[in-house]
Amino acid sequence: MRKGHQAEPPFDAAAAAALVRGELKDPFAVLGPHRDGAGVTVRAFLPGAEAVEAVARDGGASLGTLLPVPPEGLFAGRLQADTAYSLRIRWPSGMQETEDPYAFGLLLGEMDLHLLAEGRHQELGRCLGAHPMTVDGVAGVRFAVWAPNARRVAVIGDFNGWDSRRHGMRLRHDAGVWELFVPRLGVGEVYKYEVLGADGGRHLKADPVAWCTELPPATASVVADTAAAFRWTDQKWLESRRARQSLGAPISIYEVHVGSWQRDIYAGGRWLNWDELAQRLVPYVADLGFTHIELLPIMEHPFGGSWGYQPLAMFAPTARYGTPEGFARFVDACHAANIGVLLDWVPAHFPSDSHGLGRFDGTALYEYADPREGLHPDWGTLIYNFGRHEVAGFLIGSALHWIEHYHVDGLRVDAVASMLYRDYSRNPGEWVPNVHGGRENLDAVEFVRRLNQTVAQRCPGAIVVAEESTSWPGVTRDPAYGGLGFAYKWNMGWMHDTLHYMKLDPVYRGYHDRDLTFGLMYAFSEHFMLPLSHDEVVHLKRSLFSKMSGDRWQQFANLRAYLGLMWGYPGKKLLFMGAELAQEREWDHDSELQWHLLADPRHRGVQNLVRDLNRLYVAEPALHAGDCHGHGFRWVVVDDRENCVFAWLRHDPQGGTPVLVVCNMTPVPRHHYRVGVPQGGRWRELLNTDAGHYAGSNMGNAGAILAETDSARKASHGLPESLVLTLPPLATLMLRPETP
Repeated sequence: MRKGHQAEPPFDAAAAAALVRGELKDPFAVLGPHRDGAGVTVRAFLPGAEAVEAVARDGGASLGTLLPVPPEGLFAGRLQADTAYSLRIRWPSGMQETEDPYAFGLLLGEMDLHLLAEGRHQELGRCLGAHPMTVDGVAGVRFAVWAPNARRVAVIGDFNGWDSRRHGMRLRHDAGVWELFVPRLGVGEVYKYEVLGADGGRHLKADPVAWCTELPPATASVVADTAAAFRWTDQKWLESRRARQSLGAPISIYEVHVGSWQRDIYAGGRWLNWDELAQRLVPYVADLGFTHIELLPIMEHPFGGSWGYQPLAMFAPTARYGTPEGFARFVDACHAANIGVLLDWVPAHFPSDSHGLGRFDGTALYEYADPREGLHPDWGTLIYNFGRHEVAGFLIGSALHWIEHYHVDGLRVDAVASMLYRDYSRNPGEWVPNVHGGRENLDAVEFVRRLNQTVAQRCPGAIVVAEESTSWPGVTRDPAYGGLGFAYKWNMGWMHDTLHYMKLDPVYRGYHDRDLTFGLMYAFSEHFMLPLSHDEVVHLKRSLFSKMSGDRWQQFANLRAYLGLMWGYPGKKLLFMGAELAQEREWDHDSELQWHLLADPRHRGVQNLVRDLNRLYVAEPALHAGDCHGHGFRWVVVDDRENCVFAWLRHDPQGGTPVLVVCNMTPVPRHHYRVGVPQGGRWRELLNTDAGHYAGSNMGNAGAILAETDSARKASHGLPESLVLTLPPLATLMLRPETP
């Protein structure tokens, strides 16, 4: 008797009726081989078949005919020998020979089930889902899905005419997982699960752990080649990743929505696929000097207008841009060009589409049951039940899948604040306090800490970045010391303050200098990234260029000065695509960037500036080594409200050469403007955002200037030397001494 089979139970009318209705919970109790003292009886439920014969697997010799028996569609017969068999089935359309799925024993091991039940299976993508494999010498696909409250689960697809009665699955009670091995299926098969829910309803569900999906708006899952080993060439990159993403490293990120960066205008404006993006996007980002690409969510999502922020397949790259193997090639190409890859990842919520995770087994399985906890008021989506071990394990398994299987270098976690606060975007009476009566979601806090600890332990050098918009303490502090454990946090306050300042007419900026200075009050309380993200150029917020005040000349000058300020300010950098072109219209996810603007020297000048800023940021340790360290920054001019001039020094905490950053935020040139510096000698002008190369007015300091010492008067700004500078209008300068 094969492992997992018991002696044949009575086959009564109730079981027969349940089989026909597609409600039989344990099909293995009825179908497949059953042994008794007289031999082996085989039953197969094959509605529509004309004849069925059992044949030996090792040679095809007949073992006996399976005859039709009630109910209709059921065939049964005794084998002439107790040996491995296949079924030779005559359908109206032709002959089929395949092994009996109910002749195979238990599939998942006890350790798999134990870890699944604890929510600690860290290779979830290889445990659940659809996996081509060979079982007992037979090739096929093993399916496994978590649905503990379901009355019955079946896998359906073209291979069984989408008849849910054909391939009912076995329940592994200890973990609430249903499994089935379907022989002779392979890569590319389309499938779903029919779940007979605890609520009595039949739910057609995509696989939550599918590695591949149909192209939306189709919603089925697709069997991927999960057994194939991709030939990576990025070992040197992975070995250097920890240093490349450390607090003292230059990190400059180009944020990209894959579907609207560039399109194939010669093919009706179609999306580029991953291989085309490797040929176009990767060299472009490398030429501009960015160290990383960050992709808006590429996990499969039903609604393109969500930009990926409402995903349903947390293990599958969207089919919009090609195959999973194509995405792997894209990541490998990025690493070959010394570019890291970060993915936006969304554990904060998920859409309620009927084929998705919502009420997956007829109960609130993945989401909180109470809508005051489980329904997101801003987006009408559902909120994961972070307190359920299996759900937390599902999400952490997804995070590890992208980092380990696809070699991505980190994840940016979207909408962290909405996870941390139970009253997020809710009015009084619309939320449920925690056990202490507070507003913090303690389940989410524990989940986030566990996520970050797990990634740190399993994936050396990979980073997890928080988009956290409040003042929650210790977002980037080690969980051992009460923190959440993120590597970096987006500095949303800096973004909002500085953009507010740049929108102002310069005549009013003197009254709002705090917009540029307040950020330094907390700049080193977390490990910050400075984001100018996609969120700031949609929903009538206008493009970054259009936010700038003044006429067109001033808008270009303001944008250049602002980018110079950003790259001179402490914190890692993130810029959404199109800003480097000075794109004039808001971002539209349905069309590509305004590439034609580069024919205008002013737009091309902004692109040139971004390239030079990135290269300078990497080349000068003073501009990056102290990004997250208070010793890396010193104000020089912070109170010149009348002239709207700001100046500061960036220092390399290891003692390297400093860089002076000076910003003139009015359209008035400032001649003979004295700025204190820590040492004498010749100071070279590393960058001037008003340079002609950037389509500026080319006013400046002829490339260098000598420091002055005047012992008869007090040192300027508390420093022993000073530079008497020409400050161009609406411009940022960066200077450094030529000798240490």
